[in-house]
Amino acid sequence: MGNTLNTLPQIPQPQQQSQQQEQQQQLPENESLNQEFTCEICIEPTSIPGKKFKNTNKCSHPFCTDCMIKYIRVKLEDDNIGHIKCPAYNCDHALDPLACSSLVGPALFIRWGDVLCEAAIGGVEKCYCPYRNCNVLIVNECGGDPKKCKCPSCKRWFCFQCKSVWHAGFGCEESGELRDRNDVAFGRLAEQRKWNRCPRCKHFVELSEGCQIIKCRCGINFCYKCGKQVHQHWCRCDTTSVCCVWCFRICVLLIFVMFASFLYMWEGQKHGHVRR
Repeated sequence: MGNTLNTLPQIPQPQQQSQQQEQQQQLPENESLNQEFTCEICIEPTSIPGKKFKNTNKCSHPFCTDCMIKYIRVKLEDDNIGHIKCPAYNCDHALDPLACSSLVGPALFIRWGDVLCEAAIGGVEKCYCPYRNCNVLIVNECGGDPKKCKCPSCKRWFCFQCKSVWHAGFGCEESGELRDRNDVAFGRLAEQRKWNRCPRCKHFVELSEGCQIIKCRCGINFCYKCGKQVHQHWCRCDTTSVCCVWCFRICVLLIFVMFASFLYMWEGQKHGHVRR
């Protein structure tokens, strides 16, 4: 008696199943990209292969690539918006810049990246390097109130407050008047030797020795250490002088209290003798 063999159905392997599913998913997409459609922006029927815009499997609204390029350019250049949403009605999906890089071109893609960077650091104080051959974006990551800063790209000094080239020895309000090279060189020399300026007449003063309180030729007294005008022979920026002043005031107060108590006791003894 012969043995009968029953043929069992072949069970596909997991890799074969995944490949079949990918092929089944890719077929409708390729067919939808090649078939005729009507763009919802220009309302023009299109049957050219590859003209339908694809938003990386997020949404598949019928838009042609020409209209999407114009749409992205308007959002970037006119509206300055980096988070660009799909133009379809009631669609909250955003466009992927990396997926659209080959579509929009390198110049518009770089502009897209710059807008996204500016939006990411919108709440942080920032400026651009004032030198024309650099002009990189610089962010104040450490906080505070910076003034003299060095560009991380070109390694040149600039003023973070007035966003201009570093004006050594001069204030931000005077930076626009420094057109002579001699003024710039003199300002650098004053900064190196740590010269100070009178707060009234703005003349430079060099202290070789002596007290920190300077009497300028314009008639005012100012502190050479902090540059502020003072009306006494000491300044609050000097801890030693402040302590000495307060010690002197306390000593005067103690002497006054002791003298008042002595007078009070002397008056009391005087009235006591009169009563007897």
